[in-house]
Amino acid sequence: MTPMRVAVLGLGEAGSLIASDLVRAGDEVQGYDPAEVATPEGVVAHREPVAAVAGCDLVLALTPGSEARQALAGVLDTLEDQTVYADLSTGAPSLKVDLATTVATRGALFADVALMSPVPGRGLATPALVSGDGSEWYATEINRRGGSVVVVGPDAGEAATRKLLRSVLMKGLAAILIAAMEAAGRADKDEWFWGHVADQLTAMDEPMLRRLLLDTAPHAKRRVDEMEAARDLLIDLGVPPIMTTATVANLQRLVAEGMPDVSIG
Repeated sequence: MTPMRVAVLGLGEAGSLIASDLVRAGDEVQGYDPAEVATPEGVVAHREPVAAVAGCDLVLALTPGSEARQALAGVLDTLEDQTVYADLSTGAPSLKVDLATTVATRGALFADVALMSPVPGRGLATPALVSGDGSEWYATEINRRGGSVVVVGPDAGEAATRKLLRSVLMKGLAAILIAAMEAAGRADKDEWFWGHVADQLTAMDEPMLRRLLLDTAPHAKRRVDEMEAARDLLIDLGVPPIMTTATVANLQRLVAEGMPDVSIG
């Protein structure tokens, strides 16, 4: 395995763990972070991002999605022909397409990387999806170093789309769970409710998922009444019914329009 020269832009928790794993793999790792953060052992820190990126085979940008364009703009003129610029931020597919288009103006390659689980405890081995014209090279090199990267296509935005579809479910579930547990606590039913939720979720299998998906529309009219009552309970308990109000609206949509066109793989 030929060592790489890698720049890691963003030495927060995730960036530091990934950078450290690359150092252990024998790579030459350059780092930059605009904040005053600790530099992982073996990483050469720079005060300017262009100094970190100069001469690198791979650039890993670990920034918030809102800062992704700014991060690329700051180093764009330093990218070399065939350098792979990998954006690991969570952003819209359209953002990834824009980044890829910009990277291409330098003759560099782009990797849209979607981290699919938390980095702590996994580091470079964090399961990830990648797309873009630099995806095959990225997956090959990272997987050689202990990564767990799957290529999902040649077009930037494909990996981001998959991650955000997952986020609709998982982050929505977390928001619902927080609201329900807050309400259960105020109703002095938190111990019972937590056990009930754990039983329900751990018992869930594919047939149950299918029922949740396909049985809701036929019973939507009745469930509107049920969820309006649930919304009123939250209000009475002093819990903002944000997610429950959205559930009522979604059920009302099913009553009015019927089940949207969905396909189960």
